[in-house]
Amino acid sequence: MFNASDRVQVLSEALPYIQSFAGRTIVVKYGGAAMKDSALKATVIRDVVFMACVGLRPVLVHGGGPEINLWLEKLGIEPQFMNGLRVTDAPTMDVVEMVLVGRVNKELVSLINQAGGSAVGVCGKDGKLLMARPQGESGIGFVGEVATVNPQLIHNLLEGGHIPIVSSVATDEEGQVYNINADTVAGELAAALDAEKLILLTDTPGILQDFQDPASLIHKLDIRYARQLIEEQVVAGGMIPKVTCCIRSLAQGIQAAHIIDGRVPHALLLEIFTDAGIGSMITA
Repeated sequence: MFNASDRVQVLSEALPYIQSFAGRTIVVKYGGAAMKDSALKATVIRDVVFMACVGLRPVLVHGGGPEINLWLEKLGIEPQFMNGLRVTDAPTMDVVEMVLVGRVNKELVSLINQAGGSAVGVCGKDGKLLMARPQGESGIGFVGEVATVNPQLIHNLLEGGHIPIVSSVATDEEGQVYNINADTVAGELAAALDAEKLILLTDTPGILQDFQDPASLIHKLDIRYARQLIEEQVVAGGMIPKVTCCIRSLAQGIQAAHIIDGRVPHALLLEIFTDAGIGSMITA
């Protein structure tokens, strides 16, 4: 248990970070176990509201894979995947949009409002925030990637004291709806907003030198070393797109990208406001 001295130390340690990041935008990609476990979800919501209350400007970008699978099952549609991507035909796209925009997004808005924040939910369609283009891989349907970002709507919401909650659905110039990977959306949005930080909540401690050993966590690295780890296949599988997303954002000007373990309660606060942090921080 924390004694009084420990509590004072934690608060004192947070002060310079609060001062340094006041007024700066932090883009958080929310997913994984922290989205499925109700107790973890509550800590993420509190962390985001805390960030806003001490002067940071959080933007939350979310996916919703498990919820999509649940509703596909209810509607008798078999979920299909190809090379790690959800095969998104027209009926599946309808469900994806319904779940991400109409259900998951509004639940997060409601939870943040209940916790004392002021949240506004949007998707890529709103204010032409995101324009999509086909991902291009044959046989995967309406899976898209980010063509352009128009961050003005998010700027307006932040200036008004709101916490934007962004779902990763967008349209192309003809109005066709696409499902875009939420990590990708978070990274491109962070770059367009000139964010201080991009933070990806995952189900891993961060970037590991040995994927079987959590103690081999690499706490800090730069772009060159991150690329080297991909080439050496130290970073492999599902971590490759996450690290690549961080590298792209850093190359476009954000200050730092973090991959942290969303299974740890209050992971966001521990990473942002303590000297040691808990995950991997990549810098330019």
